[in-house]
Amino acid sequence: MSIYTSNGNERVLSQESFLVSETDEKGIIIFANDDFCQAAGYSVDELIGKSHNIVRHPDMPKAAFKDLWETIKRGETWNGFVKNAVKNSSEYYWVYATVFPVLRNGKRSYISCRKKPVADEIASSIDLYKTLV
Repeated sequence: MSIYTSNGNERVLSQESFLVSETDEKGIIIFANDDFCQAAGYSVDELIGKSHNIVRHPDMPKAAFKDLWETIKRGETWNGFVKNAVKNSSEYYWVYATVFPVLRNGKRSYISCRKKPVADEIASSIDLYKTLV
């Protein structure tokens, strides 16, 4: 069963989809759930060991990710809207992401949980991101 429907180049996530990944301190993926793999178009083996920016869409301003990393490195939770790229295509998908640090066996990692945003939230994010450098 697909977790998204296609709307032109956009993959629109279902209400039930819940994308989860975990990275090490450098942003290297150490876990990816099935929903994340399906939305991004990668197998889990293609994602593990890769930088999480493998799904970064060029429309996303660097300032958004700078804020994300500054926030989570302070030990705080970051929330925001992210446009991600799909492997080997012109497709993309939007998510509302919550990213937070965890400490396990003395090592810090970051977990990202993502769900479908509503259309007006995406529109507001597009407008905001146009103003960021």
